Amino acid sequence: MINENSTKAEVLAAVKQDGEALWYASYALKNDREVILAAVRQNGKMLRIASVELKGDRDVVMAAVKQNGHALQYASKQLKGDREVVMTAVKENEYALQYASGELRNDREVVLEVVKRDGFALQFASDELLADRDFVVKAVKCLSDDALYNIITDWIREFC
Repeated sequence: MINENSTKAEVLAAVKQDGEALWYASYALKNDREVILAAVRQNGKMLRIASVELKGDRDVVMAAVKQNGHALQYASKQLKGDREVVMTAVKENEYALQYASGELRNDREVVLEVVKRDGFALQFASDELLADRDFVVKAVKCLSDDALYNIITDWIREFC
């Protein structure tokens, strides 16, 4: 087990096995790029304890969202608006769309790509897109019969 007195080598070895070990590292090592990269490659959500600077480091964030798309929620505002970062995140988990910038949640191409993989992700599209009848019809046409059935039955349960 590591602690605040552990060396960088010890912390690196630990986070490569379990990213959560980062919680026990010293403040300095929690803000070390190499240590954070190793931790997020093992557990993307460890991006949450990275420094503001590292949450804005494209390589660190890409490593995190490749491992866990939900890590996008901890990325800098700028990277939440980076199309490649967001598409990497939603490829790993479609629901990561909810953490994307408003601009990307309003991007027809991005949202349609995500909805093709998981129709439930449509709920994370911008209000503007959801109010656009033509867009919603196009999105629904992308859904498989099973996805459409699940969405409709969930909607009936919720509203009826």
